[in-house]
Amino acid sequence: MKTQEKFVGFDVLKKAVSMIQILEHYRLVNQLHRSGDSLSGACLLHAGHNKSQFRVSISKNCWICFGDCHVGGSIIDFVSRKESVSVREAALLIQEWFGVQSPSVFRSRTTREDETKANYVPASGDRFDRFGNAPLRFELTKLNSGHRYLAERGLSKETIATFGVGYCSHGSLAGWIAIPIHDAHGRLVAYAGRWPGEPTAEKPKYRLPHGFKKSLELFNLHRITEADARAPLVVVEGFFDCMKVWQAGHRRVVALMGSMLSEAQEELILKAAGPGGKVHLLFDEDEAGRKGRVEARTRLSEWLDVKVITLDPGAQPDQLSTECLHQLLGCSSAE
Repeated sequence: MKTQEKFVGFDVLKKAVSMIQILEHYRLVNQLHRSGDSLSGACLLHAGHNKSQFRVSISKNCWICFGDCHVGGSIIDFVSRKESVSVREAALLIQEWFGVQSPSVFRSRTTREDETKANYVPASGDRFDRFGNAPLRFELTKLNSGHRYLAERGLSKETIATFGVGYCSHGSLAGWIAIPIHDAHGRLVAYAGRWPGEPTAEKPKYRLPHGFKKSLELFNLHRITEADARAPLVVVEGFFDCMKVWQAGHRRVVALMGSMLSEAQEELILKAAGPGGKVHLLFDEDEAGRKGRVEARTRLSEWLDVKVITLDPGAQPDQLSTECLHQLLGCSSAE
């Protein structure tokens, strides 16, 4: 198995290898002074001089620098900074150095649900089965694709047509911009509504149908098969983030429809990216977005090569220009 296809069990590594072993590997342990449960000394990462700024907790198996680094973490974080590599690459190095065996369970994680589905027969009359959202039995027609709000959001005619969005003038979404949501197989499972403009205090910006489980889907997942599979999978939060990244030329993009990654969405990303695949996290630069991407990075890095793309404070991907998205993602203009 190639290195990039290996599973990295972070919890397994943290239990199997201690910070002292890592420091001994680098021949640095003698540079620290031991007092009870702690080791302390000058920072081993930024070559500091204050002999109390770098500390290791032996029992908690973690470290922290109170000096210029002003960060801390696990054995994996230390090796990542010491070697200037990603946390996943650092974990692979630790596996190799200390001979820690992590089970190759990528396939079992990504196929377990499919195998269970094949043997499951939903009860008669069930609106939703236990594994996903049922396909809709209707399709909204006569949506106004020329509504000014879509132009205000910077969407081109091609993007509007591809995603099938438009202003709805009838039914439960009357007065809203309707956004079709499909499952991984391309089946229409829901319509989200976006109020065209800033809503009043009592009205939400977005509206989802009752009973729809957004945690089971990734917006735009069914379209990424048409894109170059060698390109990184970009994960964003919202519908318009996704459409703007797609419009900028990066067609392997999906949206969580929120800031937090669910277990089902994690499984879908693992399948889409493949073992050792590349994923770029492009979340909103606010408190919820930062919290969500930290959680997503931690979980996905055990399986994939994950890159976090940060923005200016308060920025959102859908607000960025095509040129800026090109620079961030390295994508070329759409034809």
